[in-house]
Amino acid sequence: MTKHVETYQDQLLNFSIPARDARGRIARLDDVVAGVLSAHDYPAPVKHLLAEALLLGALMGGLQKEEGAQLTLQAQTQTGPVRLLVADFKEGALRGYADFDRAALGDVGANPSLMRLFRSGYLAITFETGKGQRYQGIVPLEGASLAEACEHYFLQSEQIPTLVRLGIRFHKGQCIAGGMLLQHLPQGEVGRQRLDAQVDHPDWEHIEALGGSLSHAELMDPKLSMEALIWRLFHEEEKILVEKGAALSKGCRCTVEHYDEVVSRFPEGERDAMRNGQGHIVVDCAFCSRDFVLNL
Repeated sequence: MTKHVETYQDQLLNFSIPARDARGRIARLDDVVAGVLSAHDYPAPVKHLLAEALLLGALMGGLQKEEGAQLTLQAQTQTGPVRLLVADFKEGALRGYADFDRAALGDVGANPSLMRLFRSGYLAITFETGKGQRYQGIVPLEGASLAEACEHYFLQSEQIPTLVRLGIRFHKGQCIAGGMLLQHLPQGEVGRQRLDAQVDHPDWEHIEALGGSLSHAELMDPKLSMEALIWRLFHEEEKILVEKGAALSKGCRCTVEHYDEVVSRFPEGERDAMRNGQGHIVVDCAFCSRDFVLNL
């Protein structure tokens, strides 16, 4: 293994296995999840779901290398107890939010499947480059978990075989979360056409089997560095390239200045209709649960 760097919590780690045309990301979260969840009184199933979304946001967002790039994950339905789930990643900053029907969550059980929470719906993944280009894929919300839904997204929308493993544990008010995303990219991660990306490719079958042996306990063990996890899984490979990724943090990007700029685009009559009894325009941010009084 090359480029040795110790990484433990609230950190992203990038790695690749050149001989197998594979790349991967590992992330560990604790304070970030706690910070995001503290904005609202989420029930236990929603806490777990949002923690899963934040992990996936970090793993998928870490695939982008351009400065200023952003990844947004959104799951939505009109029929389930959870109506909307959003997480996004930009340069290491994560934020997330869930809209749900508290009464309807009463009969989903202690460990509900994705279908029990959403019933039906869609998953949208949006990649925005640092140059303002935007790419979005939308697929049906399928699978037993959000991780499986993202695997289906990459296979259906991007034609990239993908393995996702997540481990999340809540204990005494704290959350420890760890995840790995592993992908097969024959013919290059550097812009060349993926000529042989397929689920039954021998190299992918080999890497997928090794990655699939990773346990939830290993992902969440704060005493076990992420480099050590990679070594355990792939130590027999010819070469493993490891690169420290972004430090992860809770990052809501809402400011009065931002909302001033957005709302100022509305006609004056519409802005007047937005004012409260004191004549102020107040915008509430769902991500951080704060109110912003605008200067308009």
